[in-house]
Amino acid sequence: MEKAMVEEVSSMEGVIAQLSVLLKEVVDNGASIGFLPPIQMKEAKAYWQTVLTPHTVLLIAKIDDGLAGTVQLQLITKPNGDHRAEVAKLMVHPDFRQNGIGRLLMQKAEERASQENRSLLVLDTREGDPSNKLYQSLGYVEAGKIPRYAKSAGGSFDTTVIYFKFI
Repeated sequence: MEKAMVEEVSSMEGVIAQLSVLLKEVVDNGASIGFLPPIQMKEAKAYWQTVLTPHTVLLIAKIDDGLAGTVQLQLITKPNGDHRAEVAKLMVHPDFRQNGIGRLLMQKAEERASQENRSLLVLDTREGDPSNKLYQSLGYVEAGKIPRYAKSAGGSFDTTVIYFKFI
């Protein structure tokens, strides 16, 4: 497998279709990122059309021009929070998992946060998901848990784990 290359997206033109397919694949494979399966392509595309803002950094990982993953860095703009950012929607295509792409995207997000003079990153993830191990291995510290935070496809409720990291 070729090495993944990470780039920042400044325009959705040319990538929205691939991002929509990625979103559908990860949601339909059980990811808890705000959507319930099965997600329709129309819904996925509508989501991506709203992502790019002046305060959202969108990073994508590509392998041989194919989209392998993505992550967002949401820069807090409130005066008391301009030192922090939220890491959101880390997604790795099921075909590319366990190849270091999630780790690479997180490292690039941290580098980008530093460029924006952000010293605190926060994120949340579903309890029990493999992403917990990734975040912990990158030095994120568990701040707490919120039970019944997100509804699952089956109608039950899942706990979310909140993490932070000083960079």
